[in-house]
Amino acid sequence: MSLFILFIIAFSCSNPIVAELAPYMKSEASALLHSKWWPPSITGNTSLPHCKWPGVSCDASGSVTEIRLKTEYQIGGNFSNMNFCLLPSLTSLQIFCNGLVGKFPLQICTLSRLTRLDLSYNSLTGELPPCLGEVPPIVGRLHDLRSLKFNSNKLGGSIPLELGNLTKIEDVDLSCNNFIGPIPSSIGNLTSLTHLYLQKNKLNGSIPLEIGNFKNLKWLDLSSNNLVGKIPIELSNLGEMNYLDLSCNNLTSPIPLAIGKLMNLTDLYLQENKFDGYIPREIGNLINLTHLYLQQNKFGGSIPREIGNLIGLTHLYLQENKFGGSIPSEIGNLMSLKYLLLQQNELNGPIPSEIGNLEQLSMLNLRENRFGGFIPSKIGDLRSLWILDLSSNDLIGKIPVELENLGMLSHLDLHNNSLSGSIPTFENNTLLGPIPDNLRATFPNTSFMGNEANRRRSSVVHYMTMFVPLATIAISFTILGLCFLFQGGTKSKQSETTQKNGDFLSIWNYDGMIAYEDIINATEDFDIKYCIGTGGYGSVYRAQVPNGKVVALKKLHSFEAKDLSSNKSFRNEIKHLIEVRHRSIIKLHGFCLHRQCMFLIYEYMEKGSLFRALRDNVEAVELDWSKRVDLVQDMSHALSYMHHDCARPMVHRDISSNNILLNSKMQAFVSDFGTARLLNLNSSSNLTTNIAGTYGYIAPELAYTLGINEKCGVYSFGVVAMETIMGEHPGDILSMLLTSRGEDIVLHKILDPRLPFPRNNSIARSIVLLVSLALACLSTNPKSRPTMKQVSEAFLVQKLPLAKPFHEISLAQLRANNRSWLEGGPTEASSEPSDELGSLSACPVRS
Repeated sequence: MSLFILFIIAFSCSNPIVAELAPYMKSEASALLHSKWWPPSITGNTSLPHCKWPGVSCDASGSVTEIRLKTEYQIGGNFSNMNFCLLPSLTSLQIFCNGLVGKFPLQICTLSRLTRLDLSYNSLTGELPPCLGEVPPIVGRLHDLRSLKFNSNKLGGSIPLELGNLTKIEDVDLSCNNFIGPIPSSIGNLTSLTHLYLQKNKLNGSIPLEIGNFKNLKWLDLSSNNLVGKIPIELSNLGEMNYLDLSCNNLTSPIPLAIGKLMNLTDLYLQENKFDGYIPREIGNLINLTHLYLQQNKFGGSIPREIGNLIGLTHLYLQENKFGGSIPSEIGNLMSLKYLLLQQNELNGPIPSEIGNLEQLSMLNLRENRFGGFIPSKIGDLRSLWILDLSSNDLIGKIPVELENLGMLSHLDLHNNSLSGSIPTFENNTLLGPIPDNLRATFPNTSFMGNEANRRRSSVVHYMTMFVPLATIAISFTILGLCFLFQGGTKSKQSETTQKNGDFLSIWNYDGMIAYEDIINATEDFDIKYCIGTGGYGSVYRAQVPNGKVVALKKLHSFEAKDLSSNKSFRNEIKHLIEVRHRSIIKLHGFCLHRQCMFLIYEYMEKGSLFRALRDNVEAVELDWSKRVDLVQDMSHALSYMHHDCARPMVHRDISSNNILLNSKMQAFVSDFGTARLLNLNSSSNLTTNIAGTYGYIAPELAYTLGINEKCGVYSFGVVAMETIMGEHPGDILSMLLTSRGEDIVLHKILDPRLPFPRNNSIARSIVLLVSLALACLSTNPKSRPTMKQVSEAFLVQKLPLAKPFHEISLAQLRANNRSWLEGGPTEASSEPSDELGSLSACPVRS
């Protein structure tokens, strides 16, 4: 910056002629007043001194020391409205999520006492003024600045070299802007830095070698830029670092061996670059690592045995590289591993039996490699496994019967191998005993194509235990079967002369003869090729009926059609579906009772179950934050209707992500009413009966009592709501709630990592509200849980902007708000469940 510009700054702050022309600008109070940052209801109150204005703090002499405006003011306007020349004592300026526009006024450089400057989540434009770190002879500089946050604005240009003069700064966040050019080497002067966020800009060039000067750095995020070159070896000097994200750039060359010196690293994200070479053995030194993401690069060679040293690892993503050789047996040491993704490499040899040691594993994907030999029977020990994909390899031999032990398995793909023999029946779970009827499901024939293995027609191909299936169309339609509300309850008797090929979904005769004949033709007498799943007490078929409509058909097994209890459950489902009328509850279009052949006709749901969608990477991304919030909200309205607004209120008893179905627009519908029971509103215990439901979603009190009421459904809703936000079952969170551990878990750390960080103002606030409500629903004390009506109403009221940045919100803070439900829940006077919750919302930049 030239001395001429500095002189202008000084002149504008001290020129007596200017002061004479603007007499109202002589005091700090007048500066605040004419900034127009406060509403007239405050500025017009002449009896209220400026030091009492919201967000304003003063010292003993009455001089302003802090301005911290909460998002609720939404001041808007231009940032330069404030005359900073009249605020010489200002030490903290925090105006985030307030819709500020305009460029940085040069006067801000005169605030020599400023220690904290946070203008994040606004709409500021232009470039950062060099005077932020200038050392001029005329005006002061921001030499005491400790925290600088301009993230989520519309700033551009290059990062000024003068930023390197802010040697006391500890926290710099310039992420989510439009900065261009290289990262200046002068940034290496900031030796006090602990957090540096530069992600999601348009920065180019290489990572400066001077970055190795950050001896105190704990968090470095340079992801989603256009950086090139290699990782500088100097990065190994950052021995205090916990989090390193260099993903989504154009970085090349092998990983430096010196990376093994980052002993405190817990998260390492290098995916989606152009790295090649081997994974260095030194990576085994990172014994505190929990997340290792190296996918979508050009890594070759073998997976080092030293990776077995990372015993705290939970996520290991190595897919879409060129790894060869075999999986080291040391992989069995990773007892905390939940996700092991090695697909689309050139790995060969047998699958090591040591994989069976990974008792926490939820996903194992080895497809599109060159694995040979037998499928190890030890895989049957992975009782937490949800997804198993061994397709497109060279595996031989029989499918081990031990796979029947995988009670939580929801997606199994073994196609394109050389397997032989019979496909296991999955009819019994050796761990939990026989699987209840309502937890059955099957895998589609495509899971076994390209092998010589045969499916036994007389038995169910796959049972689901813990979380009832997930990610296959079979499962989604298993429940899909229970999918639709009976629209023609009174119409079923009215059309005895209707032609058979008329409007198929509205002409059912009472005796079902027309329906039966059409279904026989549409399914070729229930040929297995139309079967898309096997459910609780029947199979689900996809059929195109005479009018061209595609429907889902749920048909009772012939041996179960004769069973009194199954017959009762079938009639029970019809009874409830006929009575229910809600847009987010599945609609039953028809039914048939004919010659002991019973079936229900439902609308065909293209996307299957929520359980399946969340565990398919493509569909999970399609299910963005907005859709996820909407579907949880729709589910809450449906359950509120069932519990409180039905002519005869009922409790579902088996709410799980597998019983939430999605149409082509990803809208949610509650399904599967085979276990539903009517609520006795005059009874305090309600529904003392056999336990129904899906393991992992059942309220904890059912472990010691059979008294089922609507609060059990509230708990299950909380599980599904958290699962929707996290992208996986919240098992660890549930354990934390039961044991009061994990109070410092930060909200953004549990969000589904496949979706981008929620920057939209409204969506971020909705997520905060959703998680707070879900945690309230997950209270271990049923009486402390809100009702579904309270939850439903909380989603409908206006959401106030909240002041606390999204990345700082913890689950402990959200749980603290749950006490509001004990006090009666949300009211008209409180548009959020509690005022305290209202102070926690994030406010990302508005589009």
